[in-house]
Amino acid sequence: MMSFDIATAQTGTYTELAEAAAGLVAGEHDRIANAANISALVYHSLPQLNWVGFYFFDGTELVVGPFQGKPACVRIGLDRGVCGAAARTRTTQRVADVHAVPDHIACDAQSRSELVVPLVGADDELIGVFDLDSPVPERFTADDQRGLEAIATVFVDSLR
Repeated sequence: MMSFDIATAQTGTYTELAEAAAGLVAGEHDRIANAANISALVYHSLPQLNWVGFYFFDGTELVVGPFQGKPACVRIGLDRGVCGAAARTRTTQRVADVHAVPDHIACDAQSRSELVVPLVGADDELIGVFDLDSPVPERFTADDQRGLEAIATVFVDSLR
């Protein structure tokens, strides 16, 4: 396993954070273990987040997986909210103000912005989504999106 230092990741770039994530999942293929470690790494490495975690697709809906933050909604239909949109469209959703989204699912009333990256495997198979919430409006930039998409890819690749 590659070693990493959370203190370095906190002050480093997304490249360093992705490398730290890769080190955490190296040689491990269990999705629960890898999702738990990546959630903790990202939650404790990036500022202004109040929820980081995974929802896994069970064939019908998204079901909460490992996360860091307050208790979460357990099940989300693909036809609802930002997570459902990311899963349904297979495209990252970056929302500056979740209160402007008519069907936003408010698990934590403190959340103001959200970034959700779809997790897609071979043959466009939906695995789930990687979800990040912030109490700060417009918290997520295009750079954040690219960096977090790279971390999501590390997770998906670890399942193979």
